[in-house]
Amino acid sequence: MPITPATATHSSSNGTADAILLELVDEDGVTIGTAEKLTAHQPPGQLHRAFSVFLFDDRGRLLLQQRALGKYHSPGVWSNTCCGHPYPGEAPFAAAARRTYEELGVSPSLLAEAGTVRYNHPDPASGLVEQEYNHLFVGLVQSPLRPDTEEVGDTAFVTPAELAERHARDTFSAWFPTVLDAARPAIRELTGPAGW
Repeated sequence: MPITPATATHSSSNGTADAILLELVDEDGVTIGTAEKLTAHQPPGQLHRAFSVFLFDDRGRLLLQQRALGKYHSPGVWSNTCCGHPYPGEAPFAAAARRTYEELGVSPSLLAEAGTVRYNHPDPASGLVEQEYNHLFVGLVQSPLRPDTEEVGDTAFVTPAELAERHARDTFSAWFPTVLDAARPAIRELTGPAGW
């Protein structure tokens, strides 16, 4: 993982990672504390800050990511371009840009805020719970992808019709329909007549 100002404080001097902390929030998204990442996802889940990114190519196709099989949460499922959690005190926009680069090896050529959504999604396969106050971002990707295979199993650019076919056939993350629906107004503004 590249060392950035945001990640530098989350790695120890001997190269081992410290426990990853998430920012706990209230129903209005106001920070109220921190919790270790896995602890925050144990049932019933603790409400924490998250982000979801939706990137599109110049043809208006959505970039999907299949989560790597080694992920502790929702391995092997398809989801939006990138999602994750800001470090405590890290701006959601900065976290979204950082993780997109860390996971996919690209920096969006455009990244814009697209609102927030609050949800509670248990993951039946892992038993973990996503209690999230999620910051949404939409944007464009114009560079070749260089995915980190420890994070990403596969990628695909899809039209709305191709997404519907894939969604009927493949397993998607529990949160994907919720974040996609919440981001749709901003997606339509970005992609125009692409059908989203």
